[in-house]
Amino acid sequence: QGRLVESGGGLVQPGGSLNLTCTQSGSLIRAATTFWYRQAPGKQREMVESITTSSIIDYAGAVQVRFTVSRNNDKNTVYLQMNDLKPEDPAVYFCHLTVYWPSGHYWGQGTQVPASS
Repeated sequence: QGRLVESGGGLVQPGGSLNLTCTQSGSLIRAATTFWYRQAPGKQREMVESITTSSIIDYAGAVQVRFTVSRNNDKNTVYLQMNDLKPEDPAVYFCHLTVYWPSGHYWGQGTQVPASS
C-alpha cells in the first residue's frame, strides 16, 4: 500500500540542475504532506523541503533559494527542482508522505545525487 518511488537523481556538475520526482501509485499525495529528505555519506538525514495539501512550503535554510518543491495532484506526483547545485548537496534524496486519512507514513527507496569529482 502506498508505493512511493523517487526518480531523477544523477551526476551533475557544480552549478547544474536536477528535477527529482516522487510518484505515488494511488492517490494519497493530495491528502498528504510530502517531505523531501536527504542523507549524505557520514551525515544525518535532514529535511530539505516539504509541501502540504494547501501548498504551504517549508524549507531548509540552505536550499530555499535554489530548490523548489511543487505538486501535481492529477499525476500523484511531487517534484523537487534543484538548481545551482553546491558541493554540500550530493546525497540520497528520499520522499516521505504523512497521510492524515487514512493515517499512514510512506517512504520511497531514495534516489541518488552523487558527488561530481
